[in-house]
Amino acid sequence: MVSLKQSKPIRPPPGVDPLQPRAGSAAYLYAVTAFVSLGAFLFGYDQGVMGVIVADKRWIDLMQPKNSWVTGTVVSLYDVGCFIGAMSLGYLADPIGRERTLAIACVVFIVGAVLQAASYSVTQITIGRVVLGYGVGACAGGVPLYVAELSPPSIRGRVVAIEQMILCFGELVAFWINYGFNYLEIDDWWRIPLAIQIPPAILLAVGCWFWVPPSPRWLVAQDRHECAREVLTRLHGSEAAELEMQEIQSSIDFEKHVTKASWRDMFTMPVLRVTMLGMGIQFFQQITGTNSILYYTPSLFERGGITNPRTANLATGGVGIVLFAFAWIPIFFFDRLGRKTWLQLGTIGMMCSMIGITVLQWHAEHHPGDKANYTIIMFPYLFYVFFNISWGVGSWTYAAEIFPVSMRAKGNALTTASLWTACYIVAQASPPIADAVGWGLYIIYSGIAFLHSSSSDTRWTLLTLRLVETRGRTLEEMSRLFDIEDRLAQRSGFEYDPAKAVADERIEEVARLAYPLDNDILGVHESSNLASMHLSIEFNPKPEEFIPVVNREVLEDQKLAKIG
Repeated sequence: MVSLKQSKPIRPPPGVDPLQPRAGSAAYLYAVTAFVSLGAFLFGYDQGVMGVIVADKRWIDLMQPKNSWVTGTVVSLYDVGCFIGAMSLGYLADPIGRERTLAIACVVFIVGAVLQAASYSVTQITIGRVVLGYGVGACAGGVPLYVAELSPPSIRGRVVAIEQMILCFGELVAFWINYGFNYLEIDDWWRIPLAIQIPPAILLAVGCWFWVPPSPRWLVAQDRHECAREVLTRLHGSEAAELEMQEIQSSIDFEKHVTKASWRDMFTMPVLRVTMLGMGIQFFQQITGTNSILYYTPSLFERGGITNPRTANLATGGVGIVLFAFAWIPIFFFDRLGRKTWLQLGTIGMMCSMIGITVLQWHAEHHPGDKANYTIIMFPYLFYVFFNISWGVGSWTYAAEIFPVSMRAKGNALTTASLWTACYIVAQASPPIADAVGWGLYIIYSGIAFLHSSSSDTRWTLLTLRLVETRGRTLEEMSRLFDIEDRLAQRSGFEYDPAKAVADERIEEVARLAYPLDNDILGVHESSNLASMHLSIEFNPKPEEFIPVVNREVLEDQKLAKIG
């Protein structure tokens, strides 16, 4: 019987002395991130591929949807599959590992893609989209969870931004593949774009099963400490790996004493606040109408007076270019400003863009044929400029980093499911609302953005939950940042040693020195800063007992004792 859990030992490369200091490789970190972000590529590709297809007359003549509600159902039931896939993350990612969960999601994705490409009725393609949605939902939540657990705190936003950039590249590819194949003089042209997503899904499934390393935090939770140390050493360097191992082990041991990390705990204080904050930020990311634009861009342009379908599709391809071009900005700048600053800036820009769409759709309705109507093209582009530099990266980064270690998989499942719930609402409701009120649809979305931008100015978010700044914080630090650690200790009667926090702050200081933000994107994490500090940590079985030791030789003695 094949085991779903990765169980092979992870050792240093042949000829490498495990006692010798080793520098971590940023190139390795970025390579792993780029590869697993094929899951984000599949997510983006499928987000972009259906908008042109469901608006094409040849597809409509074959499938014969009865009305706009049926068309909306074909698009939106995909989000139901995504919801189920996202929730499965909470059941699979902890028992079998993050990377194996992604591999299984890809297999389901392939089945759904085959069903879609081979469909001959609305029912068939809808079933295919639900099945494919399962794979997309699991990948959408699993990829940021995985890359966040690989990343050092100073560049976590950058690493998640790389995933977002590849997602946008998938949308760009989908737009232009649709545009090119739309010129084929065959009724079944749309099957080709739907089938093209199968090869990258196969590649990702194989790579996640055989090549991608497990998350070091998952390995520690499985008591595979030497494997976790080796993965961290490859990523961050040997000395930083030792410090991270101490911090990760401390968090996991502490959480074992104070919580069962159950689904019920996710909705019990003090974790409830973080759960609602993560779900709220992901829900709002979609309820601003981003997928209303993405799914139905050709229809949006047609309502704005661009009546030639080919011109509307060409303008839709421009959306893909803008998405991809501006997805590069967060890679270099997202970690330089706080999460909150980017989110506030993006919200205001998105609101203004929706107002522009509203005004020009109203103008096209009252002045058909006016060349000024063509200026509507710029406002979806402007919307995605602001979306990409803020919510596109910020919501995924924030949701992946704020939960305690033992609850991160379940937390990311809930936050991603919240996003897909909003996606379903937007995709199902947008066509009939647009039919009923026309340009009024986008004034609704701009109003939602206005309400949130107003609340952001007072430093409060949805459900009056404060948006805490997380830039530069380690994942293990989040429990203290949100006051979860102290409150769980008090509730369980667990004795908490304040000296631990002092030692943890020292660990975080050293870790930040090890990962300067200005590291060359293809360079190496140098360990010289760590070595010059001559700091090590002696770990005792009780998680609250961290003792700083100003003598690096102690750590070397511990290594020798383990090997001996």
